[in-house]
Amino acid sequence: MGVVNIIAKIKQIHPEFITLVEIGNFYYVYGKDAYILSYLFQYKLNKTKEEKISSCAFPKKSYPKVIATLENKKMNYLILDRRNNYDIEEKSDHKNLNTYSKYFQKANTYVNVKFRMDRIYQYILENYEKENIKQKLKEMESIINETGKI
Repeated sequence: MGVVNIIAKIKQIHPEFITLVEIGNFYYVYGKDAYILSYLFQYKLNKTKEEKISSCAFPKKSYPKVIATLENKKMNYLILDRRNNYDIEEKSDHKNLNTYSKYFQKANTYVNVKFRMDRIYQYILENYEKENIKQKLKEMESIINETGKI
């Protein structure tokens, strides 16, 4: 059974826990958890090959920072031991103070907006020589300049 399937089974039991798995020199998270960590730390989202599920990873050296942030934000989390049949190695449960849902809502909005902006950016890069793109960029810059942000 692959790691994604194992995480899915664990998430049925612990749906509002960030579930981290140590694989090599990185910790991985999947699905909604990947959205949350991408939102909190600007980690890059990837899609798993077999399942097309979002994932993200961070190096072991970032573990203390990630855990401190989850604790500070009162977010439940599990650390799974891949070498020991994915047993729970560490668990933090803030019970009714858990903010998982709150941060997932924010993360979902963030990821969707970022995805849209990335698609626009990619389209502009691929079509930058077209006259209509140049005009659209000028229009966007004009709108941004009106707000005084550039």
